[in-house]
Amino acid sequence: MARPKKKNVVITILSVLSMTSFFIFWQLVVDWHFVPKGLLASPSDVVKLFIFKLSNTAPDGVALGTHVYVSLKEALLGYIIALAIGIPLGLAMGWFKVVEGLARPIFEMVRPIPPVAWIPLAIFWFGIGITSKAFIIFFAALVASVINSFAGVRQTNPTFIRMARAYGASDWEIFWKVCIPSALPMVFGGLQVALAGAWTSLVAAELIAADAGLGFLITIGRRLMRVDVVMLGMVLVGLTGILISLIVSIIERRLVAGVRR
Repeated sequence: MARPKKKNVVITILSVLSMTSFFIFWQLVVDWHFVPKGLLASPSDVVKLFIFKLSNTAPDGVALGTHVYVSLKEALLGYIIALAIGIPLGLAMGWFKVVEGLARPIFEMVRPIPPVAWIPLAIFWFGIGITSKAFIIFFAALVASVINSFAGVRQTNPTFIRMARAYGASDWEIFWKVCIPSALPMVFGGLQVALAGAWTSLVAAELIAADAGLGFLITIGRRLMRVDVVMLGMVLVGLTGILISLIVSIIERRLVAGVRR
């Protein structure tokens, strides 16, 4: 047990050093005028703006907490709906031929369409509110969740399936007790990919049509020629994405460990 713990400590130290070096380099690039401040805000400027925006609505008319809350609400709504549909669909497609025959042609037709291509239709149908954003995020997250769930079932060890059949297990029992536990690592890998796609698509949607959210904050910064506002929005997008990804990773470790036990 000592070696894994030591390895984790080393990785943590290296990660901290890497991030610290990055921010120091970023600060020095601006302070030493390698890049004009009008083109790149320093980390200290972004932090100052972050503190200011916590309790002030200038220059975009919305406090920072509202931007984060709106983006999270929109992202999680579309993401959760996509997972609720995509994971069961992918698992079923991977095991039941009837489901694959019915669903796969439609999925293959929808899959190549970029999520941002749905933005005009989403605005026509739902306006610029939360429903349109959730609709776009749904398609962004659906593809990865279906593909990884499908692949996870298909990669189930055939020996386990043969053993289950030898003991008289039905197709449903094999699917539920063998295929799904075996597919979990791939399923959670799909969750991470789906999260990245959903978060990226949300920001793209908010850049085009929104009245609040981190993408909207970036758009206002561009219109006002405030590079610090743009970079604050970008940094918060990254940090929020990391936080959600860590939560998914924690759930994955606990769930997979519980299944293995």
